[in-house]
Amino acid sequence: MPNGALRAELLERQERRESSARTYASTLPVAPVHAAGAVITGADGRTYLDCLSGAGTLALGHNHPETVAALQSVLASGAPLHTLDMITPQKDAFSGELLRRLPGGLRDTARLHFCSPAGTDAVEAALKLAQHATGRRGTVAFTGAYHGMTLGASAVSGPPRMSGMVGADGVPVTRLPYPYGLRCPFGTGDGERSGELSARLLESLITDPSSGVGSPAAVILEVVQGEGGVVEGPDGWLREVRRITAEHGIVLVVDEIQTGVGRTGHYWACERAGVTPDVLVTSKAVGGGLPLALIAYRPELDTWRPGHHTGTFRGNTLAMVAGEIALRTVAEQQLAERALKLGERIRRGLRDVAALHPVLGEVRGRGLMIGVELVDRDAAPDRHGVAPGDPALAHAVRAACVERGLLLELGGRDDTVVRLLPPLVLTDEQADSVVERLAAALASVR
Repeated sequence: MPNGALRAELLERQERRESSARTYASTLPVAPVHAAGAVITGADGRTYLDCLSGAGTLALGHNHPETVAALQSVLASGAPLHTLDMITPQKDAFSGELLRRLPGGLRDTARLHFCSPAGTDAVEAALKLAQHATGRRGTVAFTGAYHGMTLGASAVSGPPRMSGMVGADGVPVTRLPYPYGLRCPFGTGDGERSGELSARLLESLITDPSSGVGSPAAVILEVVQGEGGVVEGPDGWLREVRRITAEHGIVLVVDEIQTGVGRTGHYWACERAGVTPDVLVTSKAVGGGLPLALIAYRPELDTWRPGHHTGTFRGNTLAMVAGEIALRTVAEQQLAERALKLGERIRRGLRDVAALHPVLGEVRGRGLMIGVELVDRDAAPDRHGVAPGDPALAHAVRAACVERGLLLELGGRDDTVVRLLPPLVLTDEQADSVVERLAAALASVR
């Protein structure tokens, strides 16, 4: 069968068999058959630079040689692949490696709770733990957030397709503005000032007896919002939130599912601000490309009893093996530091493109978590002088990128932000090619 015919057949069968809730498959008509590092080969023989890397999961890229060799060794050894939450040598090695890499006061002292193998369940566990430890129910979350698709996680998320789920409104959530420089919810146009006001509003709601908001069990946040459009929370804002939560006995939950394990130029995104959360939520890259999710938290919060949060697939031996290699490799090869430099290289190139194409309203991000917000310069700006986003252009650019062998996704309000999440092993040449292909895609649709 010709390669093109195989691709078409695979895509047609998927369309017929799978649900209409498909996401990446609906916008990226690629049927991968081979992958190595940052390169995917489709069933039609075409190659693509992968700037999705499993939504940030593949820190070491596809089929990292040491990971593949270790997985093959475990499979040949007869080790149990499914162990519920029982201990194995592989789980012990993973746990020790993770504990050594945790931020601040969590390092070597945290309690770990392994969850069902998706980040959304780890968010559920974090919220449940905070409620159990404090005896309170409420949670403070932020606009633009994405924490998952299950009931509690979707309730603390922002987009309507998540927070608008049936029953989600039954979860007690108070939502505050997330600092967003370009589209500041306070109209300042400045991310730092936006962060100051957001933190001030949090403290006011907690301390004002007439605010109508009781003392919450938890505050949950992302240091850099991914699905929200690669929006950075300022360091000063994060430090203020940490101070406020600590002073009022509120559990600070930091969702590092997408930002963790070197992605933002630090091993954990919260480390740049010198902040240690009470509960750190991690998934994606922590499993080395295989399903794994857990929370790490202060020992004093460990108040629940056996069975208070459980799941059948917590004991994924292969994910523990792959995860231990990913954690160690990112640290030993200083891939976080490399992500910091390579990310700036890409952003610098994209800002040069923006100088020629003003529809690139803002280039932003940390490390290899990069966002480009596309705006409609022909439309009337808002009352603060900011041009509206241009979803039609963003969708056209994404399609044009696929045609040029570049896989990426959109995020932010109305999907107007081009998001880049390449693996941390991206080469300099590939980084430059990402910029070139994105620039060519933009030029082709303008």
